[in-house]
Amino acid sequence: MSDLFDKVSGQMDIFKKLASYIPGFNGYVERQNRRAADKLLRESVAARFEELWKRTSEIQTNMVSEGMISLMDEMEQAAIKLRTFADKIKTASYGYSGFFDAVKINEAELTQLYQFDLAFYEAAEQIGRALDNVEASMGDEDGLKAAIRNLISLAREAVTTFDRRYEMINGSGQ
Repeated sequence: MSDLFDKVSGQMDIFKKLASYIPGFNGYVERQNRRAADKLLRESVAARFEELWKRTSEIQTNMVSEGMISLMDEMEQAAIKLRTFADKIKTASYGYSGFFDAVKINEAELTQLYQFDLAFYEAAEQIGRALDNVEASMGDEDGLKAAIRNLISLAREAVTTFDRRYEMINGSGQ
């Protein structure tokens, strides 16, 4: 995460660098940089989950082609959860609220947001492995059912984690 923050900080224009010497303004610039870094992070997570959703759709198409219609409802549950997650993370509140925003997020809360967001990368890796397992199980109906249940569980967990992130931002999770 510090790489993203460093990248955004390194791209400050001369005005922001000069203004960062003004007492009190440096903290504001740093928070704005953290906000921009958080946005980049969320966009990256959303793009990764978009890829996972597309891969899930491709697997669904393969399942239909191979006559595995009986498991389509379960596979659709996973696809919907992945799509929901990608949409939620794309439109989520930024990690640090602006000066006049209604919801204020302090540095400790920002650190928690980063922990949530970084956990989404691990969730994406787990879901990717679960999709590998679904594909590998295509010839074994019992194995396929178990693989799809695992995929649904991981997708549900990602959505639940996002909801906890949202509650933390809005103060309803304290």
